[in-house]
Amino acid sequence: MCGRCEEAAPAVFEVKSRYAQPVRSKSDLVVARLPEKAPDELGDRHEELGRQLSEKVTKILGRSLAIREVDAGSCNGCEVEVAALNNAIYDIERFGVHFVASPRHADVLLVTGVGSRNMESALRRTYDATPDPKVVVAVGACASTGGIFGDTYASSGGIGEIVPVDVYVPGCPPRPEALLYGLLLAVDRIR
Repeated sequence: MCGRCEEAAPAVFEVKSRYAQPVRSKSDLVVARLPEKAPDELGDRHEELGRQLSEKVTKILGRSLAIREVDAGSCNGCEVEVAALNNAIYDIERFGVHFVASPRHADVLLVTGVGSRNMESALRRTYDATPDPKVVVAVGACASTGGIFGDTYASSGGIGEIVPVDVYVPGCPPRPEALLYGLLLAVDRIR
């Protein structure tokens, strides 16, 4: 967010104070330019997203949404934003979204990090332990594409190389509003 990349290549990079939109396909992460009026600009959008999420979860599941968060080798920037979902501002529990300790109780796996080689088997076991229909959300640039680390001897180049991903939430780290929108997309995949 320092803006140097935009100064060096203004036709390629654009630094804005809004979050990148979560997508369902890794190829959709590459965009030429963000639209001037994004449908999910900042503000108190989290209230509306939370309400939509609550309605959708109730309609599809008839109960709360259970999320298991997995750190697959991150710097913990994304975890800070995931934890912010439970603070007094976002308070996603009031929308019927709960974090659970066991993947056996989860509807959604929220995965952060590059998918380090040391976490590959743990992530696969967690995925296998999650009951069907399971949804995987890749949180952050590292989980989505490998981020600045890419595919190396120590990292997989994104968690999509380890487990199937249903929703990609870009950002380094993504804002809580982007996480809410990503969860909204994820709930659609549960059907």
